[in-house]
Formats: sequence, C-alpha cells, structure tokens
Amino acid sequence: MSQKSQVLVVDDDLAMCGFLRSFLGARNYNALTVTNADEAVRRFHAERPAAVLLDVVMPGSMDGLAALAAFKKIDKDVPIIVISGQGRTSVVVQAMRLGATDFLCKPFEESELEVVIEKALKQHQLSQEVASLRAQLKEQSRYTMLFGHSHQMQEVRDLIERVSDTDVTVLIRGESGVGKELVARALHEQSLRKDKPFVKVNCAALPTELLESELFGFEKGAFTGAIQHKPGKFEFANHGTMFLDEIGDMSFPLQAKLLQALQDGEFSRLGGKADVRVDVRVITATNCDLESAVAGGRFREDLYFRLNVVTITIPPLRERREEIPMLTDHFVKKYSVQYNKPFPGTSAELANLFLEYEWPGNVRQLENMIKRMVVLGSEAPIVQELQQPASPLHHWPHTTSSSIFASNRSAAAAGHASTGCGGGARGSGGGGPGWHRHRLRRRRGGVRPARARRPTSRSRTSRAARRAGGTRADPPDADADPVEPQGSRRDPRHQLQGPPVQDQGERPGQGFVDPMADAFSKKKGRAF
Repeated sequence: MSQKSQVLVVDDDLAMCGFLRSFLGARNYNALTVTNADEAVRRFHAERPAAVLLDVVMPGSMDGLAALAAFKKIDKDVPIIVISGQGRTSVVVQAMRLGATDFLCKPFEESELEVVIEKALKQHQLSQEVASLRAQLKEQSRYTMLFGHSHQMQEVRDLIERVSDTDVTVLIRGESGVGKELVARALHEQSLRKDKPFVKVNCAALPTELLESELFGFEKGAFTGAIQHKPGKFEFANHGTMFLDEIGDMSFPLQAKLLQALQDGEFSRLGGKADVRVDVRVITATNCDLESAVAGGRFREDLYFRLNVVTITIPPLRERREEIPMLTDHFVKKYSVQYNKPFPGTSAELANLFLEYEWPGNVRQLENMIKRMVVLGSEAPIVQELQQPASPLHHWPHTTSSSIFASNRSAAAAGHASTGCGGGARGSGGGGPGWHRHRLRRRRGGVRPARARRPTSRSRTSRAARRAGGTRADPPDADADPVEPQGSRRDPRHQLQGPPVQDQGERPGQGFVDPMADAFSKKKGRAF
C-alpha cells in the first residue's frame, strides 16, 4: 500500500495489544493501541482511523459493544472488526446488529486476521470512492449541459462565479431549450442561499389571476372559493431564491405588483390588510425580446431596468457545435443507466449528422432525441429523421407585418371578385352582396324559401316601385362589367342581393312572384 492506513486496537490485554502492534506494523499498517473504551472513543474522534480492532470484554463503565455503538455514531462507514474470547451466538448477533464488519474468536490464525483486515479496508475504500463518484456524477449531470468547453460557455461560467455570491437580480436570456433553468440553479447552489429553498414559477403557465395568487398568496374570503389562508411562492422562497421563468409573458398589471415586491421587499396578499415582508433573491429568464416589448408598451420599462441588473446570455447549440459530441456521450450514458438498456454509442454517420444539424430545439432536442434512441435500441430512426429535408415547423419563411397585411388585402379582393361574402360563386346560387340576409324563416304553412323573403331594409319609394312593377336603381358595382349585354334581364332583387335567378314564376311588369308568397299576401288583403 502506498500510504499507511491507521488501525485502532482496543483491548485491555497488554500482550494482545503488543502482538497486534507487531502484526500490523509488519504488514505496513500504523497501529494505535488503547486499553480503555472511554479513551478509545476520544482517540477515535480525534484520529479517525481507517479500521478498528475491538475487544468485547472491557473494564470500566463502557464495554466493547457500547464502544462499538459510539464509534458508529461518529463514523457509520468505518469498518470495525470485533475480536473476543466469548464466541456466544448472542454476542455475535448483537455486534453485527450494531454495525460490526466481522467477528473473530480468540485464538485466531494470523492469515485469517490478515484476510479480514484487508477485506474490510478494501471495502471501506471502495465505498468512499463510490460516494465520491456519485457526488461528481450528480454534479456533472446537473451542469454538463451548461458548462461545456466552448469559449461562449466559459464566459457564462465565469459570469456565474462572479455574481453567484451576491444578491443582485439576474436576467437569463436565450432560446428555448438552451438551459436557462440550469443557469438559475447554478447561481442558487453557488450562492450563500444554497441551503435555503429554490422556488420556480413559470409565468406563462397560469393566467393573470391565478398567477397573482400563486406568487403572493391570498387571505380567507378574498374571492369565491378562498376558504382558507394560502401563502404565496414568495413566502415559500423567503431567505432563498425565486426563479421566474418566461417573465416576458407576465401581464402588464401584475408587473407593477412584482416591481413593488422587488423594490421594497414587501407585498400584500389578495384580500390582505397588512404587508408581508420577505427576503428573496429573484432570478428571471425569458426568450422574448424585452426591448421590443418595452417599446410596444407590453412590458414596464421600470421593471425592465430593475430586472436587468446582470444579464447572462446563453448561446444556442448551433453556435457551439464543438460541445455536441460531449453532450451526446453524456446523454447516452445517462439514459443507458436510467432505462437499464446498455447502448454502445453513436456511429460516425450519426455523429456527423449531429454536427451538421441546426438544432432549433437546442440541447433539449438533442437530449430527447438520444433518449428515444436509447429506448428504441437503434439509431436508424434518428438517422432517417436527420437526413430528411428541414421541416417547415422549424424554418418559417421570413415575413413582415406589411407583407402579411398586403397578402390579406389581395386575398380579400380576390375573394370578393370571385365569391362574394358567402363564399359561393356568382350565378351559382352562392349569393353576392347581401346574400347573408337570405335565411330560411318559418312562416305559416312551412318554411319560406330564401328568394321569396322580402329584404328587411326597404324604403317606401322602393315598395311603391315594386307594387308598380318597377325596380330600384342599384348603386354602381365595382365588380360588375361596365357595359351590360343588350337584351339581358335581371331580377330586381338580384340587383340588390347578387346572384341572377331563373325566369320561372315571372309575370310581365311584376318581376318575380312566388306562388306561396302571393297567396299569403292576398290572404292579408294587400299586394306582395
């Protein structure tokens, strides 16, 4: 062994202590002998040996089993080998229940003791290494997506280290899926508030009313259904960190209350009479253009300046492609262990496709893609997906608002020229201007046909002209031909309502007359 391991020997027999000291020294161990259990506990607390050889029968107020329990309270992982001349089963069982690693009965063979000590020390060393690796893996899995080896992410890491131990408000900016929440958690866990709560609230997931009650809480009877007092997230995060994700989607009225909480450190619950004072560090994140939102009046300018004390911008994955192989390897190992499906790794073809892909969903898309690959046990679907042309979902055409409005106007003009308001073609029964007024109405004797209904808005002059068999002059139609073919006849109502009608039911000088409407009008004693 490269370094001597210290072994504490606790035995009231001086001859045994001398033998064990020589035995351990010959095998490159550093022996520390004690003849009293009380003294052994004090020396164990001060020296922290790698292993303990403990006798059961000890003089004084504390025997070997009591000392064993005291050792385990100080360090539960230390290996303790019990050596005793009393090999009763009850003593062995009690020692093993208290946490003894092994039990040897006096007298014993030197080879037997040597094997037991080596095994105990090796097991203890392995347990320490496993604990250290687990801690490193936990730390790495948490921040691997954040702390890459690219120049851009190195700047992000340096900025986090500079501001993490302060209480300044931090605004994290970046596209969706780049790891903004990981940056917020890194800021919290490297700050002086790491032992306090970290509370996350997504401002885009709740409407304004629910978001206000979620953040600031409410009193009993504040609104219908408020049957008891409920503290808000700010109170839960007191002395800790509050992470407000998608801050750009917060409503304008609620921004004023948030500004007060940030500025004064106090707020009032819904329906509350007194202010609540809290000590919370606020970290916000957004993928929106807050400057444009401020210019458009959708985001308060004073709140913007209050949040934008320190800004951390995370670059998208396509701007740090050198990190893709490292992230790929990390995610493959992570989900192979999580789903108990060993995966050999990615091929050279898939690795090249990963480097050439644009990654609109950034690291989150890469993680989900590798998760699917591990679960399916094949990379063929991923290769096929990446070899296909880019989907319009990820690559929208560049359009401006003026082009959109222009296209809408042209589409509307084309629609009026060809179909009218109802959507049907002219002359096909679909109707022209005003055709939406022709609805079926239930009258006496059944449903009145749409063309037999009189227009609802007619002047007295038009009624008189209709009784005389004349027609009312139409306003000029921009869609109509400037010169009408000679000899064509139109129904008077067609000039008001759009589509031409057939000539069935027309009478000279009277225009179109429906038989049912005519009978109904005569029954009332007036002409239709």
